[in-house]
Amino acid sequence: MYQDQNAPLDLRVADLLGKMTLEEKIQQLNQQAFGLNLNANNQGQTLHDVAPDIGSLIFLNDDPVERNSIQRRAMEESRLGIPILFGFDTIHGMRTVYPIPLAQACSWNPALVTQAAAMAARETKLTGIDWTFSPMIDVARDPRWGRIAESYGEDPYTVSVFGVATVQGYQGVELTESSGVAACLKHFAGYGASEGGRDYRATDISAQALWETYLPPFESGVKAGAATLMSGFNDISGVPASANRYLLTEVLKKCWAHAGFVVSDWNSIEQLVAQGVAKDRKEAGLKAFEAGVEMDMVDRIYADHLQELLDEGKLSMDSINDAVARVLRVKFRLGLFERPYTPIVPVSERYLRPDDRRIAAQLAEESMVLLKNDGGVLPISPAVKSLAVIGPMVKDQENLLGCWSGNAKAEDVETLFDGLTREFGGGADLIYARGCDFDGDDDSGFAEAVAAAAHADVVVLCLGEKKSWSGENASRSTIALPGIQEKLAGCLRQVGKPLVLVLSNGRPLELRRLAPLADAILEIWQPGIAGGTPMAGILSGRVNPSGRLAISFPVVTGQIPIYVGMRSSARPNDGNYQDIPGEPLYPFGHGLSYAFFHYGRAILSQDKVGMDEKVTVQVPVTNTGSVEGQETVFWYISDPVCSISRPMKELKYFEKKSIKPGETVVFTFEIAPLRDLSYCDSTGKRLLEAGDFHVRVKDQQVSFELSGC
Repeated sequence: MYQDQNAPLDLRVADLLGKMTLEEKIQQLNQQAFGLNLNANNQGQTLHDVAPDIGSLIFLNDDPVERNSIQRRAMEESRLGIPILFGFDTIHGMRTVYPIPLAQACSWNPALVTQAAAMAARETKLTGIDWTFSPMIDVARDPRWGRIAESYGEDPYTVSVFGVATVQGYQGVELTESSGVAACLKHFAGYGASEGGRDYRATDISAQALWETYLPPFESGVKAGAATLMSGFNDISGVPASANRYLLTEVLKKCWAHAGFVVSDWNSIEQLVAQGVAKDRKEAGLKAFEAGVEMDMVDRIYADHLQELLDEGKLSMDSINDAVARVLRVKFRLGLFERPYTPIVPVSERYLRPDDRRIAAQLAEESMVLLKNDGGVLPISPAVKSLAVIGPMVKDQENLLGCWSGNAKAEDVETLFDGLTREFGGGADLIYARGCDFDGDDDSGFAEAVAAAAHADVVVLCLGEKKSWSGENASRSTIALPGIQEKLAGCLRQVGKPLVLVLSNGRPLELRRLAPLADAILEIWQPGIAGGTPMAGILSGRVNPSGRLAISFPVVTGQIPIYVGMRSSARPNDGNYQDIPGEPLYPFGHGLSYAFFHYGRAILSQDKVGMDEKVTVQVPVTNTGSVEGQETVFWYISDPVCSISRPMKELKYFEKKSIKPGETVVFTFEIAPLRDLSYCDSTGKRLLEAGDFHVRVKDQQVSFELSGC
């Protein structure tokens, strides 16, 4: 029956499970790596000879022919013909790499992110991969943590929305679609709260914070149908994520009824020994399996010890069967039993198709954030006849890709200089000077840079981070750029020409010293293969910037943590640092446009609403400028008096619309009390209390009363 694609899924799983030996079942719970691992943080044993009955492989290769050869052995040489599940870290594109996730959230365009994820899924599938270890939906509030680049930012609602958008792009309407891949929500849970921003470290998370901040994106992703989850490296208040039965079983499987499976992070089961909760590999395997980790990523602990633990009565056959059934269910959902092999198509049809490049470029364009524009320096006037284009990022290709850049090749990347040449080359001379390297103390290139600036009408200074400075195991004690880059900016400022600062980075930066030197600042993040033309289009005015920050830029590193949704101080006007302002340099939601948007009066449909009723609030937004622009309206809720104190404001809805000059567009937020006004307590129970609520939009606040039963 399990080979009958028309039979019900659960019957197929049960039939196959009943035919399997214990050894075959245990093999399904193991994953090994095949090929050359380019991630220096995850080195270990990789296979060359693959057991045909292994459950999964991390396929560190881009050759679908070799993948099919391995799969053919599984289908033809294993007793039951169970296909192997091939996984890989496609984080923001396989070969057509688009902006890092942190940048994607700054687009405030979930539909576009879904398109990009669907494009990535297609390339991933044609590479031979069925399963991507993405999206990472850890709420991240410490920019020192390198993996903040992989997150959608600091706000739980924002992370939830973009996590769901990505899952929908990867998996499609039905996971059995030929171009879809299985998504993996990671890292479950709380990894983004790594102490001091130091990777792999413990996280001290209260039960209230867990349910209020760190779990909502995962619950949303599970409800969206995400096939799998990955347990984290982190120790959560004394119980490591990969041994946390409360999260993996009580919450995920029982409360949220997730029917897929959980894979450990690389080596995270064996690391339970280092974390001090297991005396050896065998006990680590027992704790992880009992907690609810069904698949062991690369440790081989399950392969070595599960049968022994079963023989000793420490594990039950029922628990083994449940774990194997979860893995098989995902394989059936993917259609691997019917379509085990990857179609072989030419590389030109697999990667970098024109439509895919267009999606990558549009997402890069909408992700870029204009942070500063004093005196209307941007857009650059057509009258400008020469541009000095300076900095280590100008002709760089590799670092624009960002961390976790799949199988991308630097040669695929459009440089910033190429984009500027295409945009301005017909009307302005471009004078290039590198100036300095990304770090170090060699300032021998300063003189050439200063000379270039002196001969130009406008200076475009392109600074930023190497891609290796963010991502896994890339924590930094300061989020300022290296001193050599700041020193170069200072020298160029003294020339006296208008200075446009273009930043490419994987985290918020400390700009306290750089910001005063620049007339305009454009944050382009790490845009992937197609960032040069969008960046240049914004500088010329052909593109009106529409990005808004999904994460706050602190004044200095010492201001961390600072984020939207903080709770009020006991003394609201006191308690801040004495030597810096109390607010971030650039707050969540900040971003400038070449259009000017005027917000009219926000109006509530009623000022008193019952718990089973809805209330709407509308605000008219008029473009009073001379160019069309896209505006994102953010709606916040505040609950001033509650049994459990609430954040000063909580983002509940956002909407992005294009508005023509002189046009007025009405934005509407429909408030459903249970969804938008309730909150979780420390057990995850949702509570809804009567009382006054405030709705905040832009600089306005309107209030209404929620009445009791």
